[in-house]
Amino acid sequence: VRLVESGGGLVQPGGSLRLSCAASGFPVAASAMSWVRQAPGQDLEWVSRISRVGGTTTYADSVKGRFTISRDNAKNTLYLQMNALKPEDTAVYFCLKVDSFIVTSTAGIRGQGTQVTVSS
Repeated sequence: VRLVESGGGLVQPGGSLRLSCAASGFPVAASAMSWVRQAPGQDLEWVSRISRVGGTTTYADSVKGRFTISRDNAKNTLYLQMNALKPEDTAVYFCLKVDSFIVTSTAGIRGQGTQVTVSS
């Protein structure tokens, strides 16, 4: 199992970024997948999840209405579209092959992460 995130960078407040997570060794369609993030000095924070069955999406209140999680089964890739970014969204973002039935769990296999910095 391997997860490789990309798409991070420096963006001004109000801007947008799309993160990608290329998966190998398993089909993303066969697993619940999440995005989690970690700000400097903070614990890992759950951001969003897409379910294995039906592709139901769930979001943390802090990103609801601004972020959209999706997956492309043909490309075996997970995405996170982030709009209306705020300085408090600054963190390293990880995609996660979830290892729990708990929606907000941060347990599972992570990639190396991609840095997102929101600053003017």
